[in-house]
Amino acid sequence: MTDLFPHAQALTADMRSMVRAELTRVIDQSAAHDAETLREMLAYQMGWEGEGSSARAEGKKIRPLLVTLTADASEGSWRQSVPAAAAVELVHNFSLIHDDIEDQSETRRGRPTVWKKWGVAPAVNAGDAMFSLASLALLGLREHHSADTVLEASQRFHQTCLRLTQGQHLDLAFESLAKTPLESYWQMVGGKTAALLSCSTELGALCAGAGPDRKTAYQQFGHYLGLAYQAQDDILGIWGEQEKLGKSTAGDLVSGKLTLPVIFGLTQDQEFRSRWRSGQIEAGDVPDLARRLEDIGSRAYAQSVSDRLTDLALTRLESAQPSGDSGEALHALARTLLNRQV
Repeated sequence: MTDLFPHAQALTADMRSMVRAELTRVIDQSAAHDAETLREMLAYQMGWEGEGSSARAEGKKIRPLLVTLTADASEGSWRQSVPAAAAVELVHNFSLIHDDIEDQSETRRGRPTVWKKWGVAPAVNAGDAMFSLASLALLGLREHHSADTVLEASQRFHQTCLRLTQGQHLDLAFESLAKTPLESYWQMVGGKTAALLSCSTELGALCAGAGPDRKTAYQQFGHYLGLAYQAQDDILGIWGEQEKLGKSTAGDLVSGKLTLPVIFGLTQDQEFRSRWRSGQIEAGDVPDLARRLEDIGSRAYAQSVSDRLTDLALTRLESAQPSGDSGEALHALARTLLNRQV
């Protein structure tokens, strides 16, 4: 993603480097008390070590970059936001470890998932360790921020962690609902995806000492960015390129996942609805189902929703009046993540 920020490459490289150093420092704590294998599992999840470790395996690191870019764009010291950036990346990976177990996903970023490699029970424990380390990482804000700021950051962070679990709860329950109201879908993705992006931008603004209105604008930017990102992810989950995604594009349909295109299809087309409810979908059924969804307008509908939410996100970002190269980088990041050419 370094080419996304032509005017801020040196700055974002410094941000990534400092966040990586902080993440390494925090995760190394897990090796204490003869628990080196636990540290190995966490480093594997982060994409740093083990077979297939690479920049691709590390993921995009969107959330920590949102923290540091927002802090800098709010005329604050982004370096003083690094503990918050590390915390959101750790809690994101905690959620991935547990989600992979609950969804029985065997691959993540082109590699076996932690539970597939070490087993379910050790993976649950590794996820718990990642969550604990995230909370400890956030306390690093004490070095440069007042007790009130640290307390506010901690409250916002842990409210977000609860929202993540609520979103996952809805996701697990959502698949068995007889009805598929869009309201339930947005409640779910508001927790699973938007909550942590929203928290990331808000924490960055908080660390910079932004005023209430500006902080709210950044928080809403992250919220709508998260909703749009999920809508786009739902599209890629059916029509994306498997090699680039690092996971099977048949997975969403085979697993019976109620994504935005599927919900639209269920409400618009009797033939698709009958097939969806008739029983297990096999991988060989996916191409025909994907074509059917596209023919009835599911893909176009989901893209229009993503576009509308992207516009809302960019409007809120403008309201926050981000400054400097980091402000330009936030705009570029939002557009590129959502495949927007505006």
